[in-house]
Amino acid sequence: MDGFIPGQIFTTSASLVDSVDKKLLVVLRDGRKLIGVLRSFDQFGMLARNEFENDTVERIYVGDAYGDIPRGIFIIRGENVVLLGEIDLDKEDILPLREKPIDEILAEQREEIEDRQKRDKLKNKMLHDRGFSVDFTETDLY
Repeated sequence: MDGFIPGQIFTTSASLVDSVDKKLLVVLRDGRKLIGVLRSFDQFGMLARNEFENDTVERIYVGDAYGDIPRGIFIIRGENVVLLGEIDLDKEDILPLREKPIDEILAEQREEIEDRQKRDKLKNKMLHDRGFSVDFTETDLY
């Protein structure tokens, strides 16, 4: 954090100053992962907006593969950000993952979600039969 007073740690939107014009990975509350260059942000803590330039992509991971969906300019409310991390441009090209066409990734993701739902349904039934409460909703993440 070169742009700050020595010994000071900022936990507000001021901590984003050093991230401007850098390529970042942002994980949102709904689980989406966005990759792009941070161009600006505002001063309101919970309403901080991260504005990415035209090359923003939503990356979807399935197993050891990934696919990118171009999203263009993306504005994000700060309260929806779970994780924000800088991407090391030197290591970006040596990922241990394979890039696949987005239709294949979406089909694989759909299958993975259906399998997970079947497993969860079976697990919840087993837990319910043993007296445990299983009435959690998908929105009960954070």
